Amino acid sequence: MSRHHDLVIIGTGSGNSILDERFDTWDVAIVERGVFGGTCLNVGCIPTKMLVHPADIVDSVRHAGSLGVDAHVDRIRWTDIRDRVFDRIDPIAAGGEQYRRSLPNVTVYGGDGRFVGDKTLEITDARGRVETVTADRFVLAAGARPVVPDAVVASGVPFHTSDTIMRIDEVPERLIIVGGGFIASELAHVFASFGATVSIVARSATMLRHHDHDIAERYTVAAARTYDLHLSSTVDGVAANHDQVMVAVTGADGLTRKLEADMLLVATGREPNGAQLNVVATGVELDDLGFVRTDATLETSVPGIYALGDIRTPLMLKHVANHEARVVQHNLLHPTRPKRISEDVVPHAVFGSPQVAAVGLDEADARATGARVGVSLRSYGDTAAGWAYEDTTSICKVIADLDSRLILGAHLIGPHAAILVQQFVQAMAFGLTVDQVARGQMYVHPAFSEVVEQALLEL
Repeated sequence: MSRHHDLVIIGTGSGNSILDERFDTWDVAIVERGVFGGTCLNVGCIPTKMLVHPADIVDSVRHAGSLGVDAHVDRIRWTDIRDRVFDRIDPIAAGGEQYRRSLPNVTVYGGDGRFVGDKTLEITDARGRVETVTADRFVLAAGARPVVPDAVVASGVPFHTSDTIMRIDEVPERLIIVGGGFIASELAHVFASFGATVSIVARSATMLRHHDHDIAERYTVAAARTYDLHLSSTVDGVAANHDQVMVAVTGADGLTRKLEADMLLVATGREPNGAQLNVVATGVELDDLGFVRTDATLETSVPGIYALGDIRTPLMLKHVANHEARVVQHNLLHPTRPKRISEDVVPHAVFGSPQVAAVGLDEADARATGARVGVSLRSYGDTAAGWAYEDTTSICKVIADLDSRLILGAHLIGPHAAILVQQFVQAMAFGLTVDQVARGQMYVHPAFSEVVEQALLEL
């Protein structure tokens, strides 16, 4: 037998936020195979940033000598740091599930969902019991999962991903991280600050290779001062040696080196869960990278089936998923008056050391449009706030169309980058010109926001 619902939501990250009192008369099902709350709450944005903050404090103390302050870190109480994070997060996840289960019109299914036919989902729980549900409408919000290289899987050697490493019982003395993107950068910062010797193995020639070249190069230089970097390198084999992990790494010079550590973290990206859900069985299309295809209303190729979040976009950002959830919510309630999503102005940040943030096009992509492009690059050290911090490495880079005077992109590396980028987000979202943003307001002096002002004035 199967049970029919008005709406089935698969995934309890941003998809869970769709339901409000307007759905009280709907028969709704929620399917979750893991922990309520999704990636951001449980294994992503929130716990990592709660770990990054004490890591930033440790870094500040260790570098205080340049400012005339002689200070030292007495001890890192890792379990206290860890438990502060999850003692807050775990009750939120449990409370979210309890609340949904308490609603008379909502049925929560715990287990793996897999489409077996037209708008027909088969759910297998932890005990192997199978239930089948159908629905008039589905929301695919099942997120993504870590990618693990074949060499690591085949080795049988224990390893961590971002899904697991934040709950370990002690900081390893030596940690090898495979990957050079934002997950690798943030967790390297955390564990190096807390005492681990960190080696990073990345295929690309720089860290954060998807960022503007000036930002990626500066971040890589900064990372090389703290971590043992192996760039333009591949993992050829992984083996266990008693309680140690041995990783064979071949570099750009063709030579193979063996790295040894207490722990291995795989941070080589995440892949969408559309194929795991077997969405093609219900007629939903996947693109070449495995992401669910949707139109601008976030409806898939099957009427009544919507998708949002990491399962549909390689952006994989919580603020994007939250915005998409609001669009899907409206379109479920008002299908004859659909809203459409725009992803033209999407900011993102990396909370490593140093911090990085960006919005819009990088320089290479901007020039590829054929526009007459202007570029301004200003140092934090050109501002009084930069002097206060003794900052000699941070920059703000702005890219603009010199004919329309519109900002095409902005890229920052340095303190408070994730906050400073918001000025550019607002300007781009509302179509303000370089000149309006530069001269149409006052900037606090002395504050880091003056580096934004100076970069705009230069254009």
